[in-house]
Amino acid sequence: QVQLVESGGGLVQAGGSLRLSCVASGRTFSSYVMAWFRQAPGKEREFVAGLRWSGGSTYYADSVKGRFTISRDNAKNTVYLQMNSLKPEDTALYYCAVGRLFVTREWQYDYWGQGTQVTVSS
Repeated sequence: QVQLVESGGGLVQAGGSLRLSCVASGRTFSSYVMAWFRQAPGKEREFVAGLRWSGGSTYYADSVKGRFTISRDNAKNTVYLQMNSLKPEDTALYYCAVGRLFVTREWQYDYWGQGTQVTVSS
C-alpha cells in the first residue's frame, strides 16, 4: 500500500525559506509523477509543483515559479519542495501526491499524504 508522509512545515516570516519533504513507500515510483498541492483556508486545493520521477522533468504553478524548487532523492524515495522568498499568500496546508500523468488536476492523482502546515507571517 502506498504511503506518503510529509514533513517540514512550520511558521516563517515573509521572505524566509522552508523545505518540505515527502517520503514515499509501498511501491516503485520510477514510472510515476510526484506533485505538491496546497489548500488555503476557504479555498480550493491547487497545484504547486510536479516532478516526473524518471528523468526528473519538473513543472510549476505560475505563482511559485522562480521561488519554489521540487526535487527528488532516489535513494531515499523522497521528494522535496524548497520554498524561498515566502509570502503570506503561500500560507496553506501542503500535500504530497502521486499520480501517473504529468498534469495539474488533483483528481488525476491517486495517492495523497496527510499534509503539512506552512504559515507565513507578514
